[in-house]
Amino acid sequence: MPNLLVTGGAGFIGSNFVRLTLAETEHRIVVLDRLTYAGHRINLAEVEDHPRLVFHQGDIADRETVRRLYREYEPLAVVNFAAESHVDRSIDGPDEFVRTNIVGTFELLEAARRSLAARPRDGFRMLQVSTDEDYGSLGKEGRFEETTPYAPNSPYAASKAAADHLVRAYNRTYSLPTLTTNCSNNYGPFQYPEKLVPLMILNAVEGRSLPIYGDGSNVRDWLFVEDHCRGLLAALERGTPGETYNFGGEAERTNLEVVQTLCGILEEIHPPTDNEAAAEAGYESYDEMIEFVTDRPGHDRRYAMEISKVERELGWSPTVSFEKGLRRTVEWYLENLAWCRAVQQDSYDRRRLGLDGAASGGEEA
Repeated sequence: MPNLLVTGGAGFIGSNFVRLTLAETEHRIVVLDRLTYAGHRINLAEVEDHPRLVFHQGDIADRETVRRLYREYEPLAVVNFAAESHVDRSIDGPDEFVRTNIVGTFELLEAARRSLAARPRDGFRMLQVSTDEDYGSLGKEGRFEETTPYAPNSPYAASKAAADHLVRAYNRTYSLPTLTTNCSNNYGPFQYPEKLVPLMILNAVEGRSLPIYGDGSNVRDWLFVEDHCRGLLAALERGTPGETYNFGGEAERTNLEVVQTLCGILEEIHPPTDNEAAAEAGYESYDEMIEFVTDRPGHDRRYAMEISKVERELGWSPTVSFEKGLRRTVEWYLENLAWCRAVQQDSYDRRRLGLDGAASGGEEA
């Protein structure tokens, strides 16, 4: 039974990947998660007692912890989800992003290099899960390809780009069998409420404003998290070491379009007339809650992913349309408001971050 070491496995994408992998493979999953504000054991509650799941609380930047897990489990693959990932938080405090995203990735690479010196490396993979933000900002035309030069514009993106360069260097210098994947904006169940989609859903439910940066015309490509996780499994199974693979949802939307679509779904399944908080705040429709706020510093204008390589080499393409995925996401959050309260308790009140300590509402796209 091969062991997969999944770092950050109690976070948003990581926990979705763990559940999918347990359901569709025979792998034993060893989760390493520091359990910071965005990582919670409750995200794994559905599979906590699964006989092929092992959980360790720890930090990927802690050398002894990482090397001990390599020695104990000799993983066939390592999938690195562990990262500080909120752009606004990186503006307020980039030091944690450097520590986790860069130093943590270095420790995983070094531990893998040392572990493989004493055992066969055939079949081993280290998969670095990264982001389209590494590529910078697009104009009105074109898409990011795997060969697009990195040009990060936020401390978060810069830290992920630096980590990706280390992964590439360890492949070229030490022949470490690595893979790097860059994905567009994920959305779906278990996403921490600092990100655009869950933030807007919860604000609407509570009768709060729906703040959108700038004029709302920044464009992102949206990828349902389950589709992304299936792509990562395909990369592990069929990817070529040393290669980079881009995953996108082929669903470009402006931030304003995303929020307006959310409002339309909420009007259908949780109308304001049934929402006491919205009624008390004087709102007759969710669109009335939209508020344009000061833009984020260095806000990238547009992201879009070219996915022909993963279609051709991995046999992967997105299967969940944006409208269907968004409806599933809204329904999940409305059915899991207790989870939302639990993960935010004493750690996050959905205030604006990343703009000189401003306390007005904000969003992350």
